[in-house]
Amino acid sequence: MPFLKKHIIILHVIGWLFFVSLPLFFISGQMQNGSILSLLSSSYYWLFWMIYVIIFYTHTLFLAPQLFFKKRYFLYILSFILLLASIHFVRPFDRLNAVAGKPKMGFNNQHKPSPPPDGDMKPPPMPNDMARERPLIDIISFFLFIMLIAVSFALILAKQWKTAVEKAAQAETDKANAELSFLKAQINPHFLFNTLNNIYSMAVTKNNETANSIMKLSNIMRYVTDDVNEEYVSLQSEVDCIMDYIELQRLRLGKKVVLDFSITGILDNKKIAPLILMTFIENVFKYGLSNHEESVITIKLFAEEKNITFLTQNKIFTVTRKIERTGIGISNTKKRLEHLYANRHVLHITRENSLFTVQLILQD
Repeated sequence: MPFLKKHIIILHVIGWLFFVSLPLFFISGQMQNGSILSLLSSSYYWLFWMIYVIIFYTHTLFLAPQLFFKKRYFLYILSFILLLASIHFVRPFDRLNAVAGKPKMGFNNQHKPSPPPDGDMKPPPMPNDMARERPLIDIISFFLFIMLIAVSFALILAKQWKTAVEKAAQAETDKANAELSFLKAQINPHFLFNTLNNIYSMAVTKNNETANSIMKLSNIMRYVTDDVNEEYVSLQSEVDCIMDYIELQRLRLGKKVVLDFSITGILDNKKIAPLILMTFIENVFKYGLSNHEESVITIKLFAEEKNITFLTQNKIFTVTRKIERTGIGISNTKKRLEHLYANRHVLHITRENSLFTVQLILQD
């Protein structure tokens, strides 16, 4: 960042050096005294330069970003006209040109021009005549004004484009990091280990559901590794993964566990971020079960016309194992919700009456 700031400062300095040299190209051939140094030492030269510096940065830092790009067009046009009027009345280039074209005066001017022949005698020009000779519009000043306004807009648009590209790149990076962290949090080795153990036991006992369980695990792994590459998937695909996951979890549920699971509403033609619900479902089975007490696990999903309402609830048991994983998973899910459902979701997580409840509403 410091390098970029230095780079921008250098570009501004080079730009202004080029700009202040423009008058020299315009009027160097008209200078009667032939001295560029006398022009550079003139107060009108630095007045000319300062006027355009003030106009440029006023427009770049305030008028364009605060008025034009915020669609306050009336105030912007009024301000633009006032700047244009100031150029018309000050006439910076005309004043500078008058100084450059004025003959050098001083005590050493001993030679006076010889009078013209009698027949060519003309009265000296009157002040009114000189005023008439002065052009009504300082074209060069207006040209430089328009050029600076155009450069100002170009710089602002370039900066906005650069910012947009950086934000898009950052969003892609955040999305990739969030997905990677989310997948690491969701592909729970304990879940795979327990499920494979259960399937092995089923195979040993020649349970008829063995092949079906293997297929469900395969479906989950395929969904997690392939389908989640999309930003949004069909709600039906997400529900299929949830149902396979819950069915595999049933293999290890004892008689003391009551599972209240339901999916209602219209799932067709609805989209959802993949695995956005799985964190809460995994936590229910991870922390809502007890080997000694009865427990009720609630998982409900209701698809309305414009909303998807999701609810999980489980009893809070006192556990001695660390639960940092839960916090990480929920934290990652919150980030994904902010990224994918900004201003389009409501998430309530409560701990009341020994119950851990999650309610999530997603808007289409």
